Amino acid sequence: QVQLVESGGGLVQTGGSLRLACTASGRTFGRAAMGWFRQVPGRDRKFVATINWDDTKLYTDSVKGRFTISRDTAKNTMYLQMNDIEPEDAAVYYCAAGPFSTNWFRYDSWGQGTQVTVSS
Repeated sequence: QVQLVESGGGLVQTGGSLRLACTASGRTFGRAAMGWFRQVPGRDRKFVATINWDDTKLYTDSVKGRFTISRDTAKNTMYLQMNDIEPEDAAVYYCAAGPFSTNWFRYDSWGQGTQVTVSS
């Protein structure tokens, strides 16, 4: 099974930028899709973005034009570039590996999460 470790979270001002990274170990990405999800306390985990092995990408509507998902296969790392961050983007961000899907329960490997806090 693949182990995933997120990094890059932190405190950012509204309108600022962050880049999250998710590094995989244990096995390579192969043909797995990689996704980003986010969760706030008391709410369900929500889809943010996903990228398939063939570079097909999907985004939730609220981040289109602001967030960019990418992957560096040679480094076994996936990224989420977050620009023009809004207060509603504050959450714990999780990366996941699995079938190409917007549904969190389809993914079988998860990182521990990284906190993104947004100040006004």
